Amino acid sequence: MVSAGVHREITDMRAKLLICASGTPRGGGTGFENYALAAKRDELNADIVGVVSNHENGGVRERADRLCIRFSYLSKNLCTAKEYRALVDYFKPDFVALSGWMLKTSGLDPRTTFNIHPGPLPEFGGHKMYGDRVHAAVLAAYRRGEITHSAVSMHFVDSEYDTGPLFFRHPVPIEPNDTVETLRARVNREEHFWQPQITNMVLEGDVRWDGTDPASLIGSMV
Repeated sequence: MVSAGVHREITDMRAKLLICASGTPRGGGTGFENYALAAKRDELNADIVGVVSNHENGGVRERADRLCIRFSYLSKNLCTAKEYRALVDYFKPDFVALSGWMLKTSGLDPRTTFNIHPGPLPEFGGHKMYGDRVHAAVLAAYRRGEITHSAVSMHFVDSEYDTGPLFFRHPVPIEPNDTVETLRARVNREEHFWQPQITNMVLEGDVRWDGTDPASLIGSMV
């Protein structure tokens, strides 16, 4: 994987991007498909070299087959540093994007691995805070009068859940009559809009860090 500590000087080169997207046994994977379609439209300056899911025949696999993108299955029981490094050795990406990835990562370069999260960070992140659990927690806080908005967040990935340097947070309004389903739909729309744009900034080195010191973060939009 290339170093994200050096600005990409040849901007017409397309980065190689590997996506980790869990989806579900029967669906999901819309963030992965959003990445793939953005790349086909040249809105994302990347070649999608593959997608990884922990569901062998779920929604991500269906979308990968339809989009003619290489698919790899990673069992949730084999999410070790060795297995993650094996995926990198196989796909040879410049960057790894987690998009709806539900499992902990290890062994990946924190300078070139980043995640999109469907809620405000750091307040609504951490172990087991993913998907509808995030939206439910956000709505509960809203109804207690603690917050007025949800958010789309993006951050680099370190050794813990949702603790890497946060570089993007876009507020998403909450309506008084929102349910988990309606809030999810609104957040997803914003995720799909911002995801390719902010990812381009990471791929081109406009947003970067040294992988060790959060104070080294450059290009934060928080």
